[in-house]
Amino acid sequence: MAIAKAERLMNLALCLLGTRRPLSKRELRGSIEAYMEATGEDAFNRMFERDKDDLRELGLVIETVENLDGETGYLARRDSNRLPPITLDAEEAAALGLAAKVWQQARLAGAASGALQKLRAAGMPEAEDSYDSQHSALEPRIPVHEAAFEPLMLACRDRRPVVFDYRKATAARPETRHVEPWTLECWRGHWYLAGWDRDRGAERVFRLSRITGKVRSRAGAFTAPVPDVVTVRETVESWAGETATRSARIRLRAGCGYPLRARALAVTEGPDGWDELEIPYGHGLDAWLVEFGPDAVVLEPADLRADVVERLRAVAKG
Repeated sequence: MAIAKAERLMNLALCLLGTRRPLSKRELRGSIEAYMEATGEDAFNRMFERDKDDLRELGLVIETVENLDGETGYLARRDSNRLPPITLDAEEAAALGLAAKVWQQARLAGAASGALQKLRAAGMPEAEDSYDSQHSALEPRIPVHEAAFEPLMLACRDRRPVVFDYRKATAARPETRHVEPWTLECWRGHWYLAGWDRDRGAERVFRLSRITGKVRSRAGAFTAPVPDVVTVRETVESWAGETATRSARIRLRAGCGYPLRARALAVTEGPDGWDELEIPYGHGLDAWLVEFGPDAVVLEPADLRADVVERLRAVAKG
């Protein structure tokens, strides 16, 4: 059905763009096969009005003109639907070229390179190779290892509800979540999904690496409004202790835990192969420390140590 509608919209757009005079509904119905197959005049009128509105929503400027006989006609003038010339300087072209290199997975790599080719064909200047020559050791990329990324990306784009099994850090087994996906965001090397959790009736953020099994799409519209700005990073930062109100002392094995070391307020090297770190402590730090396994040991505070031990026991049971 989606393919048939896309073909119908394309045919209507071509008819309106290809004419030098306004075309009436009667003429359009006799020119487009899908309209000819419509059962009844009312069905055709409803289909045509929806298609006309869809094309206008996509940005096509459609004029309505009344001829001397009082009959309404439609056309889309080429000069009214022509995009302005692209005016990118060399630095902007270089930035676009660099952005196109970021995506490494096949689905987005093809779209990025195709968009770049179209821009160059339209007159975008070729980027100089000064970036490559000066930063040849750097390769920009956004890592995507989770199988859930692609179906969730498409669900966010198409506004389709999804169902998946999700295991919380403190849970031994995953549980089914029904989510209206809003957006995906990468933070500190991990991908997160923000959306509306239907079961809990509230906004939630999910880490993709904790999604188990397949992401299944569901029919139907969203039940909750999508916010204009989804603060995924701010939410994750608060969970990860970025909004810290106190500090914690951690023993960390030498040569391990570089993300922890990067956040440390102070580091004391120990003679026994372990270092002592003072790091900001906020909500969610226990979940992050669990990821370092036996390489990190909480010294204080006691409540943080207890939370980490509880999470490790839950993982061991699972």
